[in-house]
Amino acid sequence: MTEDLSPAERYAAARRRAAEQATALGAFREMYDFGLDPFQIEACQEMEAGKGVLVAAPTGSGKTIVGEFAVHLALAAGRKCFYTTPIKALSNQKYADLVRRYGPERVGLLTGDNSVNSEAPVVVMTTEVLRNMLYAGSRTLDGLGYVVMDEVHYLSDRSRGAVWEEVIIHLPESVTLVSLSATVSNAEEFGDWLDTVRGDTAVIVSEHRPVPLWQHVLAGRRMYDLFEEKDGGAGGARLEVNPDLVRLARMENLRPVHPRERGRRGFEADRERERRQRSRVWTPSRAEVIDRLDAEGLLPAITFIFSRVGCEAAVQQCLHAGLRLNDDAARGRVREIVEARTSAIPAEDLHVLGYYEWLEGLERGIAAHHAGMLPAFKEVVEELFVRGLVKAVFATETLALGINMPARSVVLEKLVKWNGQTHADITPGEYTQLTGRAGRRGIDVEGHAVVLWQRGFDPGAVAGLAGTRTYPLRSSFRPSYNMAVNLVGQFGRHRSRELLETSFAQFQADRSVVGISRQVQRNEEGLEGYREGMTCHLGDFAEYARLRRDLKDREADLSRQGATQRRAEAAAALEKLKPGDIIHVPSGKFAGLALVLDPGIPAGRSQRRDHRHQEFDDGPRPLVLTAERQVKRLNSADFPVPVEALDRMRVPKSFNARSPQSRRDLASALRSKAGPAGVHGPRRPKRRAAAADDTRIARLREEIRAHPCHGCDEREDHARWAERHQRLQRDTRALEQRIEGRTNTIARTFDRICGLLTELGYLEGEKVTPDGRRLSRLYGELDLLASECLRDGVWEGLGAADLAACVSALVYEARSNDDAVPPKLPNGAARQALGEMVKTWSRLDDLEERHKINQTEGVGQREPDLGFAWPAYRWACGHDLDAVLREAEMPAGDFVRWTKQLIDVLGQISEAAPEGSTVRSTARKAVDGLLRGVVAYSSLG
Repeated sequence: MTEDLSPAERYAAARRRAAEQATALGAFREMYDFGLDPFQIEACQEMEAGKGVLVAAPTGSGKTIVGEFAVHLALAAGRKCFYTTPIKALSNQKYADLVRRYGPERVGLLTGDNSVNSEAPVVVMTTEVLRNMLYAGSRTLDGLGYVVMDEVHYLSDRSRGAVWEEVIIHLPESVTLVSLSATVSNAEEFGDWLDTVRGDTAVIVSEHRPVPLWQHVLAGRRMYDLFEEKDGGAGGARLEVNPDLVRLARMENLRPVHPRERGRRGFEADRERERRQRSRVWTPSRAEVIDRLDAEGLLPAITFIFSRVGCEAAVQQCLHAGLRLNDDAARGRVREIVEARTSAIPAEDLHVLGYYEWLEGLERGIAAHHAGMLPAFKEVVEELFVRGLVKAVFATETLALGINMPARSVVLEKLVKWNGQTHADITPGEYTQLTGRAGRRGIDVEGHAVVLWQRGFDPGAVAGLAGTRTYPLRSSFRPSYNMAVNLVGQFGRHRSRELLETSFAQFQADRSVVGISRQVQRNEEGLEGYREGMTCHLGDFAEYARLRRDLKDREADLSRQGATQRRAEAAAALEKLKPGDIIHVPSGKFAGLALVLDPGIPAGRSQRRDHRHQEFDDGPRPLVLTAERQVKRLNSADFPVPVEALDRMRVPKSFNARSPQSRRDLASALRSKAGPAGVHGPRRPKRRAAAADDTRIARLREEIRAHPCHGCDEREDHARWAERHQRLQRDTRALEQRIEGRTNTIARTFDRICGLLTELGYLEGEKVTPDGRRLSRLYGELDLLASECLRDGVWEGLGAADLAACVSALVYEARSNDDAVPPKLPNGAARQALGEMVKTWSRLDDLEERHKINQTEGVGQREPDLGFAWPAYRWACGHDLDAVLREAEMPAGDFVRWTKQLIDVLGQISEAAPEGSTVRSTARKAVDGLLRGVVAYSSLG
């Protein structure tokens, strides 16, 4: 209490308060009606002292306060501050926050979709926009004092992460960098790199969650705590997995004993115990979960479902169950807000977009949130959730990536998700990111994470996820063609090479070499021990082991050669197939009787990859109808042995592969035509093994039998030591190659890219050619392909809709690899140009292979995807939304997102096209044709 202080102490305290208020931080703190946390104060003090900062703290802890202090410092010094975010939605959200604080005249927005007051002293933008400004030398950078990189841990993102490193490396030295990250386990390592490339950088790490998070498991009707607090003695309390959950899992997994093993009475007792157990434990339905959370006072809640379809189904299930989370007054406010925010959407499109079903869910306080939704719909859901008018949201994990939408509770239905290739367990980092949404600062005293009980539930595994609060930040940086010409144009090749060597990717690679070197030393010691174990008194056992290994390798080589020959024979047999042939697919997922619809034999070179558009592909990939009514595109893996036609039948001209009825009728005719002969396929004679007649194998076997060590009583013991020696030696060589491979990896890739660009005429030594300057203005995964199409005149003379269809292949990437039915394409000039684009890609693909530019490492040109060509063409031609979406079989949100990306690339092409090219004006016309209806609706409203 101030009254308890002496006059001298009161005077000293007043002096301290006055001194603090005189600082920028003191004035900044007065702007908030709550006190700042210690980590926020520390970061702000470091910034005021002139340092850059890296702040790593949990979701919802208030990291953005540090970013806002950078804005405050910039405005106070009369300089600019750019606030960058990874996604447009977060940029829009941050723009609105800063406008409320500083007014619209002092804040701008640049996202690609929107450009608002771009010369303001404070501009919010996506990171890609800032990267492009740096390469273009934009005058907007003049006077830039601070850059805030929100969600900087995005630099580990495989597809977009390189942009963050490009910005960090290329920002002028005079700019102070403020990096805000989720809690990562290697923050100090990242901070060391920032210190190296940006100068004095303070690392502030906070593990403290301002709102405590409680972990639960919902099983049947009961909510269990995941952890139980135990007395840890002198060390204080410790957390252990709830023993009730452990018992529950153990009882569920008990196998009932068969009557023969225990007798009838024991068996019945087991059955009764199992029945009682199952009556207590089950996975509650989505409606039951929300109802239970509502009863416990744990709403609003976000339920993460790793499926868009699952999110929409969850809303419908809750509506059918009669859930109503809003009263009449709240329903009225919801309708008011929704109608105001969607008034710009054309009335004729509302039904197509599922507006009325969506509105019914919102009025009841229930909604979905995923990337397939219209952006305007997602933003309304976010606004209503923050206002407390939507209390249950079913979302995919994209919601966890930065949007400010915290809840009292977070529910995880499952701990497994599809990662694009397989179903995999979520990582501790993903668990932390998802559950971090639980607990609203200043509203909730605690947050709650709820995992639903599933069959085979393992409480220990869940505790491991919940107990591991951090994850490492790994660079995904790789040079690109566009990056190469921009760097060479600004700095020359030598300086560019040096700049790339300063990337976080190379920093991490160099550090990892130290650990690998230590492992090599340990391996060398182990090899010495193995050499002693394989020593034989009868002779040189290393020589004997080498003979045995040569024999094994030769047998494996012959086996591979036989497989190669069989594949060649199988490919030759495939090339003889014709539409209407009845075949027996020998292996694979679709083994069995099938009817050839299209033999899939294009002209040209042999196919090296799994292609999505067979019309322009190489290699036999027959499209077949199986006896089970599935239409599938098969590949060589399905034909390990040659196939031949068992019979033939006519494929009706009216056959439609997309029609279930059409498939059913033709499959029935197929089974009738083939009869019993088609069930198992033709019998094939067995081949004589090649090894039986190989002279080298015979000679090696003789040498092995004649070797002195062959007669040793301990021969097989020595052989085991020799095998271990050989394995460890192989591992050691691999480690040594990794050391060699990790040194200057980024620069070597850059050199290969420059070599390819030189061969194509984009670079001449230290100089960027006019073609190279065009490439420097094209950003995206297929930058070089776009540039080559412009140079070769592939798009000259096309109409606006045709050009939109062609350029869509540079942008679109299907979510699934199911390419059973080739995508529909426009006829005429567009189809021909798309074919030329695929041929151009094929030529670049060969060139990349020759220059050792590897797509699996994230470098090079992926194959263009024709899956969006028809929707883009139809929309650019002026067709209505209902018709376009129905034919595309695509959610409205995906359609709008891909169309906006297409518009962005068309804009780049119109700027990059050569003077006098028709593509310049056609690209602008294509943009005008695409930018209408729901696509033109501004997300800022």
